[in-house]
Amino acid sequence: MTISITQQQRQQLINAAMTARQLAYAPYSAKSVGAALMTADGIIYTGCNIENAALSPGLCAERVAMAKAISAGERLFIAIAICGGPLDAPAVPEELFYPCGVCRQMLAEFCSGEMIVICASDEQHYQQLTLAELLPYPYPPDNH
Repeated sequence: MTISITQQQRQQLINAAMTARQLAYAPYSAKSVGAALMTADGIIYTGCNIENAALSPGLCAERVAMAKAISAGERLFIAIAICGGPLDAPAVPEELFYPCGVCRQMLAEFCSGEMIVICASDEQHYQQLTLAELLPYPYPPDNH
């Protein structure tokens, strides 16, 4: 199954991720990240990164958005947008934020490889990939 989204949906996702980024708690890295996850029904769940002095308890924006959606009963996702960078500086068009390995695997648990992943600095500067391009060999859920 090929997943596609409209230009309007892409812009909506990027804007929602940029808005979510404003809520990030990033005193250690100074890199605020926002994510916007779209369900198959067009509902958008957002998340921001939440850092912690002990590092490992921190949460990535993508996993926050996924946790919100999953805890609301959602299971079918078609796209996610990720925006990041320092809040006190203008966006750098060449600086795109990609999901970390843990987030890529979390997405692979619930999303098809055809899911659209948009890494953006703003509406004009983005890269659109599939989850399979970001994580070609996910750890399969049935491998336990």
